[in-house]
Amino acid sequence: MGLFPTIDIQEFRKDQLAGNQGYLYAELRGEHHIERPHQHHFFLLVLFENAEGIHTIDFQDYTIDRHQIHILFPKQVHSWKLGANTTGFQLMVDKEQFEKFSPNFRYSFAYYQRNPVISLSNETFALFYYEFNAIRQELEDHSCAADIIYSRTAVIASLVSKEVKKMYQDEQNNESNPRLLKFQELIDIHFLAEKSVSFYAKKLNISPPHLAKICRQKLSVSPSQLIQQRTILEAKRLLKSTDLSIKEIAFKLGFIDSPYFSNFFKQYVGMSPKQFRTY
Repeated sequence: MGLFPTIDIQEFRKDQLAGNQGYLYAELRGEHHIERPHQHHFFLLVLFENAEGIHTIDFQDYTIDRHQIHILFPKQVHSWKLGANTTGFQLMVDKEQFEKFSPNFRYSFAYYQRNPVISLSNETFALFYYEFNAIRQELEDHSCAADIIYSRTAVIASLVSKEVKKMYQDEQNNESNPRLLKFQELIDIHFLAEKSVSFYAKKLNISPPHLAKICRQKLSVSPSQLIQQRTILEAKRLLKSTDLSIKEIAFKLGFIDSPYFSNFFKQYVGMSPKQFRTY
């Protein structure tokens, strides 16, 4: 069964240029392929200076280009094929350290997970590069100061959030954005137990029709589709990264039985859970 392995930060220590117990810094130069998709227990930031190829994150392909930052949270599944001209810088952060600076991400984690690749201007790339390099230098210092690394990483999180904010500046009806981001955050928290749009609308203090209007205006999908998409993503992760039976996965995701789950999955993915697991 072709399951996705889950990899701990310690498995990358042999390739690190600098690091300590909670952080690891490494570089990508030249052609590099991850043939077998995998999950991480840790948080990963990749800053590409020059790059070409494809990065697949949670079963979605993203074209890799120069001056991009790629963001991966724990449990996301990824693989990539990097071309010969690639130069990139990786910062890996274990879950304990990530939890300390994560409040510096201004928006719901769900947003970053759905938009994991951000293109940067030359000026903004230079800011990220400075912080990455400063973290590397501090990690290389034998008297490495944890608070300095934390501060630098918090700056990077703030820079990422600043770029996200720019993505919204040209949108109309900006007052809807905070509610949409909160809705995505609520889905991540409650999707296993709550499937009804009315539950989320009540949490947001708006009516279900108003929530539907926001989703259709901003994302061209219904609230129900967003909830279903999150369920499908979790199903894919469980099918590929665990040895749980299809029946066990169905119950874990809140389905009354495995045939209902299988029909739901096939409707959205185009193949049965069993076929997807061995695909």
